[in-house]
Amino acid sequence: MTTYIAAPARTGEERLPDGRLLGWAEWGPADGTPVLLCPGAATGRSLGFGADALTALDVRLVSVDRPGLGASTPMPGRTLADFAADVRVLAARRGLGRPAAVGNSQGAPFSLACAAADVVGALALVAAADEIADPRFADGLPPELRHLVDLSVRDPDAAEAVFADFTPQHMLDLVRGGSPQCDLLVYGEETFAAAYRRALAEAFAQGAGGYARDTVLAMGRWGIDLAAIRIPVDVWYGTEGRSHSPDHGAGLTARIPGAVRHLVPGAGGAVLWTHAPQILGTLLGHVRPAR
Repeated sequence: MTTYIAAPARTGEERLPDGRLLGWAEWGPADGTPVLLCPGAATGRSLGFGADALTALDVRLVSVDRPGLGASTPMPGRTLADFAADVRVLAARRGLGRPAAVGNSQGAPFSLACAAADVVGALALVAAADEIADPRFADGLPPELRHLVDLSVRDPDAAEAVFADFTPQHMLDLVRGGSPQCDLLVYGEETFAAAYRRALAEAFAQGAGGYARDTVLAMGRWGIDLAAIRIPVDVWYGTEGRSHSPDHGAGLTARIPGAVRHLVPGAGGAVLWTHAPQILGTLLGHVRPAR
C-alpha cells in the first residue's frame, strides 16, 4: 500500500532578521537535493508528501509555515513578496541554495513569488490555486466566490475579517465537500486523515489570522510578473479536480514562459500525494546535472 504521508524527520524554527520565527520541517536525507514545499491552505509544516519516494530520489524536502500559521510568527499586512524574502533568508541559513520548489493548492502564489524573486531554481505547481481575481474568470465564478474575490481586491481588511472565523473543522468540511471520490479515498486513509487533522490544528494554533491573510493574498490580484519568470515550471492538475482552477491551469501555464502543463487522468486535488514520484522526478530533472 502506498504511504502518502510520514512524520517529519526534523523540525525547527529560524529567527529572521526582524526577530520573527519561521517554522520548518524536513523529511528525507539531510544531505539530499533540497526541495522547498509551500503547502496548501491552512496546513502546518508537518504535512509533507512523497514519503515512499524521498530516500530513493535523494530528496531533502523542506516545508515552511507561513507567518501566523503553525510555529511562524504573525506578520500583519504581509505580502507575497515578503514570503519570498523570508524564504531567501531561510535558504541561506539552512544551506538550501536556490532549491527546487513545490507550490501546492493555496501555496501556489507564494511559490510563484519565490520564482519571480529568483529565490528558487525550478518549480512544480501542483493542483495550484489559480489567480481567480484575473478578469478572464469574472463571468465564470459562483456568485458567493465572486463576492469574496471582489472583497479581497477592494477591501482586504474586510475580507480577512470574513476568513478569520474559520476553524480546522471548517477547512476539513470545505475540502471534503469539494472533492471527487478519488480524493476522498486519499483523505480518508487512516494515516493521512490523522496527519491532515494534526496539520490543520497546528496551522490554527495561533488563531485564524494567518490563514485569513493567506486567503486574501491568494484570492486577490497577485501582483507577480509571471511573464518575467525564467526558471523551469511544471504545472500539474488531476483531470477530476474542479476546485483549484476553472480551466485546469491552462491560462496560468500560458502566462509563464516555457511552463509545461501535465494533466493526470483519474486524479484530483490530491495529485501531490498520489503522484509524488512523477512530480518530484520531473522537478529534479531541472536541477540535477544530466547523467
